[in-house]
Amino acid sequence: MASALDLFGDRWTLLVVRDLFLGRSRFKDFTASPEGIPTNILTDRLERLVSGGVIRKTPLEGGKRFGYELTEKGEALGPVLLAMREWGLRWEEGTRALLEEQAPAITPPGQG
Repeated sequence: MASALDLFGDRWTLLVVRDLFLGRSRFKDFTASPEGIPTNILTDRLERLVSGGVIRKTPLEGGKRFGYELTEKGEALGPVLLAMREWGLRWEEGTRALLEEQAPAITPPGQG
C-alpha cells in the first residue's frame, strides 16, 4: 500500500487520473476541472504519473502540443476510483457525483 500511496496518494493525482478516465487529455482540460488544480502542481503530478508508468505523453496537433493518456497500469485504477466514489457517496455527507452519467467510463480493464 505504501508504494501505491507514494505514486498517487495525494489529493490531486487521483483527480488527474479521474479526468483521464472521463476523456480529458490536455493540460488545459485538467486546469478546467472544478477542483481548480494549480498549474505548478498539475505539472508535477503529470510528470510523476508519466515516470510511474500510469500515463503516457502523446503528441497532438503536428507535434507542437502534447496530451496524456492512461497506460494499462493506469486503466487498472478504474475499480479503485469507483470504489472511492461509492464510499464517499455512502459515508461522507455532502459528497456529490456530478459526473454520474459518465461513471461507466471508469471500468475494470478488459470490461470497457
